[in-house]
Amino acid sequence: MVLIAFTSFSFAQQSPRLQATGTANGVKIDIDYSAPSVKGRKIWGSLEKYGEIWRAGANSNTTFSFSKNVTIAGKDLPAGKYSFFIIPNETGAWTIILNSKTDIWKLRGYDKANDKVRADLKPKMVSDNQEQLKYSVTSNGIEFAWEKVRLSIPVKAN
Repeated sequence: MVLIAFTSFSFAQQSPRLQATGTANGVKIDIDYSAPSVKGRKIWGSLEKYGEIWRAGANSNTTFSFSKNVTIAGKDLPAGKYSFFIIPNETGAWTIILNSKTDIWKLRGYDKANDKVRADLKPKMVSDNQEQLKYSVTSNGIEFAWEKVRLSIPVKAN
């Protein structure tokens, strides 16, 4: 019993629940996510398969909340809270998804019918390693960084 409790505590420490908040183009944005670490693993194309939907964090799904109606990568989205997913691809653009169902654990309960935004964005591959997954809100939108991938998600107020 002690071992089980220790194992659960240890796992929770490896992917802490974090928040990023800020304002982009006049819109208050709150991001809630669990931040896994690379820990020497190959992430893209291995741990996270190319062409498959990923919850864009660990444990329960990542959520984005917007204080106003927004345009995300050219697509309109009402103010509110949404789950966030990514479909990474080996080459070309990656697909970002904002879905209206926000109580999804891993991918259990995900339904494409609830997608409110699907947009393709080109990731930037960099040489420096972001060990722990990180979201940040900038003046122009949301930045995603993990391992050697950076993804900029433009957010504009409607």
